[in-house]
Amino acid sequence: MKVLAIGDLVGEGSLSKLRKELENIQIAEDIDFTIVNGENVAQGMGMTTKIFNELCKMNIDVITMGNHTWGKKDIFTFIDSPNIIRPANYSKGVPGKGYTLVECDGKKIAVINLIGRTDMGVLSDNPFTCIDEILKNIQADIIIVDFHAEATAEKLAMAYYLDGRVNVLFGTHTHVQTADEKVLEKGTGYVTDIGMTGPVKSVIGMDIEASLKRFITSLPEKYKLAEGDCMLNGVVFELDDFTGRAKRVYRINI
Repeated sequence: MKVLAIGDLVGEGSLSKLRKELENIQIAEDIDFTIVNGENVAQGMGMTTKIFNELCKMNIDVITMGNHTWGKKDIFTFIDSPNIIRPANYSKGVPGKGYTLVECDGKKIAVINLIGRTDMGVLSDNPFTCIDEILKNIQADIIIVDFHAEATAEKLAMAYYLDGRVNVLFGTHTHVQTADEKVLEKGTGYVTDIGMTGPVKSVIGMDIEASLKRFITSLPEKYKLAEGDCMLNGVVFELDDFTGRAKRVYRINI
């Protein structure tokens, strides 16, 4: 089985890029299951109903979110849909769900969304104890985790914590694709960050001039979404059909 994870969609241009490239990638790489992180797709923050409906028309199995889950009020009208999840370690009682189970090629696949606590600016429960509770209560042939976190150390710690307990763990949020894809000792496929799908000429998807003002002056300059051509970042995880262990992990950059 081959799982494709597409990096954070940033802005409406990323939607056009995804629409143009997704089917080609899925055919060329013989992809069985696709996950897309969409928390930044609407003007760089959140998701609208219109965009959600457009994503639902594509061959995407699960949409994951992150710290900008609540960036657009529309989210409350579709957050309970079966194909979208938000971080499981958000405070108890918030709408939506932190994981979902999907049937694919006779296998039950669990996709879990977590959010980190280091430098994220979001109050959340402990992702390590949260994933422990989830794993106690689900039965699945394949378990995939999108860990939406800032700190490389937190992502690596989670990878070693879950090695052999989940089949795939990938990081999102930093919008920069990392070159550390690997299969861990106990068989978990891992990469620290799968990158972003968004404007090429940008600072992690944002306008360069606006970003520079923030760093040069230290004044609270409002972020502005960058324009221009978009790139697509993603990672493919190839899993053994019998054991579920990752055999190969490789990056996609278009």
